[in-house]
Amino acid sequence: MPTIETSPPPDNTVPAPDDSSRLDGASRLRIFSVLAIIVLYTEVAPIQYTMVAAGLQKMSKTFSSVGGNINWAVIILGIVGAAAIPLLGKCSDIWGKKKIFLLCGMLFLIGCVICATTSDWTLFLVGRGLSALSLATQFIAYGLVRDLLPRKLVPVGLGVIGAGLGFSGVLAPVVGGILVDHFAWQAMFWFLAIYTVVLTPLVLFVVPETKLRVRERIDPFGAVLLPGGALLTLMYLDNGQNWGWTRPSALAWLIGGIVLLVAFVLVEFRIRQPLIDMRLLFSPKLGMVLVMVMFGTGITALMPLALGYMTQSPNEAGLRESLIDGTIASVHQQTGQSIPRELVHVVFDPGYSYGNGFGMLSYAVHIGIWAGIIVMVLGPIAGALSRRVGGRALAIISFVVLAAASCAFALTHYSWQAYLLIYLLGGIGSGFLYAAQPILIVEAVPAEQQGVSAGMLGVMSSMGSGVIIGITTALLNSNPVKAHIDVAGHSSTTVLPQVFTDRGYTEGFWVVAGTTLVALVIAIFMRHGRAPATGGAVETS
Repeated sequence: MPTIETSPPPDNTVPAPDDSSRLDGASRLRIFSVLAIIVLYTEVAPIQYTMVAAGLQKMSKTFSSVGGNINWAVIILGIVGAAAIPLLGKCSDIWGKKKIFLLCGMLFLIGCVICATTSDWTLFLVGRGLSALSLATQFIAYGLVRDLLPRKLVPVGLGVIGAGLGFSGVLAPVVGGILVDHFAWQAMFWFLAIYTVVLTPLVLFVVPETKLRVRERIDPFGAVLLPGGALLTLMYLDNGQNWGWTRPSALAWLIGGIVLLVAFVLVEFRIRQPLIDMRLLFSPKLGMVLVMVMFGTGITALMPLALGYMTQSPNEAGLRESLIDGTIASVHQQTGQSIPRELVHVVFDPGYSYGNGFGMLSYAVHIGIWAGIIVMVLGPIAGALSRRVGGRALAIISFVVLAAASCAFALTHYSWQAYLLIYLLGGIGSGFLYAAQPILIVEAVPAEQQGVSAGMLGVMSSMGSGVIIGITTALLNSNPVKAHIDVAGHSSTTVLPQVFTDRGYTEGFWVVAGTTLVALVIAIFMRHGRAPATGGAVETS
């Protein structure tokens, strides 16, 4: 077995040998059974994201008072994920990846049950926060694949994890659509809970625990400073539009977050057993990958959220008829008299072009599943290709395609057919990106730093997604649709909840076009990942 070369560890740390229960002598059936179960268990994270993002429009009827902040059902995943993933990753290095993998699944299960059984917005967000811990399963899975699979299959296995994200893109909209259209949105969370209950015994009895351990203690300072800094910073970015970006009370969150993050770096440089080795974090290899992911991942979060919401919203004509019916019913309730429809006039200011009135299943069939199929096919192909061209080439391809898709969304007049074609293009870029990220991380860090480094990848991915969704939420809230209602000469104006102008979405797509281009520039100039992927067989400082 090849020897892992690493930079010298801290004085009180004994590097663990590469004795990780690798399945070198196992049958292909055994290897791929383990891989399949790992991938399926990580699917709780993307399935919940895809289902909930697609179902926001339906959920808004239960939580009608929160307006555009309904997006917090998704935003909170990035906030809690960014805060918790590095700590969970470090725990997996110390106590075992399988143990923490299962712990994340159990916390996700509890969160799903809370969400399925409450109509209180605050308690619902508590459940979503617990569910967000499942995001760590994907990043812990990178370490499991590296530790368990034969070296030559590691890049392909990492690509299959990306393909698993495609599987969620196919399964989640269809299952979610059937459940929501025939039952209620709560059924999505019961499905996710049952899914976890079924898969947990398979992980417990089929997937071996790795023997790789780091003999360290959890750094209590880093465990507080990094999550705290990420939490305060994201809270400011996600709420700045409502709070007022320049108000002292709002800036206090940003300043506090930055202070904690700077303190984290300073403390971690000075202590013997840091949460993450700062020399590794700021190395050209790992550091460039993390910054690239932070800028490049936003479009993959925005596409399903925006398309799910836009297609499931009613069009102008349907909304106008609904408002007329509601006005007639309100007048009758107040006066006991019925008025003719022709006396009620509704004008939107401004109008909007999107809206098909799809149910979730219609959204899945028309749009949702097709990009997922593309990702499912491209994930393992991209993983295998990395053994020839390296992970950097995959990243460059992904960002070129995703930047083109972002610009196309912003420039194209809405129709679900046109947006489907653009989403398919985005699926190609996403497939390459989902394979490139873990491959570049595995090639950049020594085995004993795998869990926490993948956790940092999770931080940057969660922060990138959370910031983009937060910015989009602010843009949507800044571009509401107003309805001017005239009833026999008596006029009133109301801001329509959950309906936004085209401009709000267009500005969101321009934002991710810019961030994706930044990621592309980083990938072009990045030196790491140019050599063929090895599955982490050789690491250099």
